[in-house]
Amino acid sequence: MRRYLVLLPAPEAEWAALPAEEHVKGMQLHEQFQRDLGQGGHWIVTASPLTPSAQALSMRPDGQGGAVITDGPFAESVEQLAGFYLIDSNDRDDLVRCCARLVSGGGFVELRQLAQQGEDVSGQTSTDTTPTFQKGHLL
Repeated sequence: MRRYLVLLPAPEAEWAALPAEEHVKGMQLHEQFQRDLGQGGHWIVTASPLTPSAQALSMRPDGQGGAVITDGPFAESVEQLAGFYLIDSNDRDDLVRCCARLVSGGGFVELRQLAQQGEDVSGQTSTDTTPTFQKGHLL
């Protein structure tokens, strides 16, 4: 079984300006998405909306061994991450179908597979750069 992260980017200002009826439609799309996942044999490990990006804390190295912590999102963008699903699945093609159905109703999705132990996540071809995992954390 593989694990996938379904990221839900959204234009926050547009979403906030929508009438309540549109919010209800959005929630109904997610209810249908959850039914589709269950019918497809996918397992929702966890899922949640996120608070607005204006409430985020961003942290960057300060170049002197410390951190700079600022209010607000890491990236200045119209679209911000609005929520996520963490899914276990044996059928990537059907998971893509479920996500496509959610998108066809007006949503946005970025589907990412979580790396497995020993899997090269560097994007390079050299095996020397394969990360080491310990207790579920990238070292």
